[in-house]
Amino acid sequence: MNERILVINPGSTSTKIAIFEGEQEVYSETLRHDAKELAKMGSIVDQLPYREELVLEALHKSHYELTDFAAFACRGGLVRQMPGGTYRVNEALVRDSRAGVSGQHASNLGALIGHELELKSGVLAYIVDPPVVNELSERATYSGHPLIERVCVFHALNQRAVARRYAASIGEAYEDLNLLVCHMGGGISVGAHIKGKVLDTEDAVGGEGPFSPERAGSLPVNGVIDLCFREDMTKDKLKRMLTRRSGLLAYTGTNNMRELVEAAKAGDEKVQKALDAFYYQVAKEIAAMSIAAKAEAKTVDQILLTGGIAHSKIVTDAISGLVDWIAPVTVYPGEDEMLALTQGVLRVLHGEEKARDYA
Repeated sequence: MNERILVINPGSTSTKIAIFEGEQEVYSETLRHDAKELAKMGSIVDQLPYREELVLEALHKSHYELTDFAAFACRGGLVRQMPGGTYRVNEALVRDSRAGVSGQHASNLGALIGHELELKSGVLAYIVDPPVVNELSERATYSGHPLIERVCVFHALNQRAVARRYAASIGEAYEDLNLLVCHMGGGISVGAHIKGKVLDTEDAVGGEGPFSPERAGSLPVNGVIDLCFREDMTKDKLKRMLTRRSGLLAYTGTNNMRELVEAAKAGDEKVQKALDAFYYQVAKEIAAMSIAAKAEAKTVDQILLTGGIAHSKIVTDAISGLVDWIAPVTVYPGEDEMLALTQGVLRVLHGEEKARDYA
């Protein structure tokens, strides 16, 4: 059986590609793009021909043909809210990726590049667990006012991949466990994974959850209202401030967690206080998500800490010490999106999971 997968992962100024034979990576390359050149192209969708051509050139140089692959595994973008899983790239998904129905981001190009390659080769393209996975329980959709419904934008791909990895490590099925998974990177998200579904989590981009290295997280509403009506504030300026210039960056002047941990070790009291507040907020969110587990399943089997920040033992020890009364903690440092995308497609090829239709 052909298990050669081409993985395509577009980011803001790069397009990562990789080739896997089963779960073994045999080739990878990061195609970097100049931000100024991308800006000249106009919208994100206008970058499609340029990025697709670079992918084709890289494959040609490495002596691969599109028909050599069993499938294309593409990063999913900001389309409509959907259940988790592996999805065929169909016309509806292409339409909504082009429109950016939940926001404009380079990840929207993943399905679009995959679609173009499928048209050229007949090889099927898929996306896996995009950031808009929404499996919230009904009670979790209540926000506090009927005009605002809670939605999800979180690290679905890595959270679910790590949860499956933990389940496999103990010889259990992901669908049989109740897990709390905390992804810690530029943004923070915590998911309550109950019997294979994420029944509660955050809109980590839209302002929920703990503050992160650069995002504000949940804020007092009155304070946000006051910011909105400042004479020097615009909608775009406020969004940039809360999603890119807040959190640890605003408190300390840097979003580099490694530098902050070293500064705290060297005796910087201001940095240590900011880090303590960060640990506290992350732990508090994990504890809050434990209520989702208790409400739906009565128990939490394990807490999993993952993402780039989880490389720091100082950070993971501090957070673990605050939450290990809920359940034991296991740490999975970093994230491997390329492998996670591959595994999602392999589950379909192996008949372990049925590909979903986006509609």
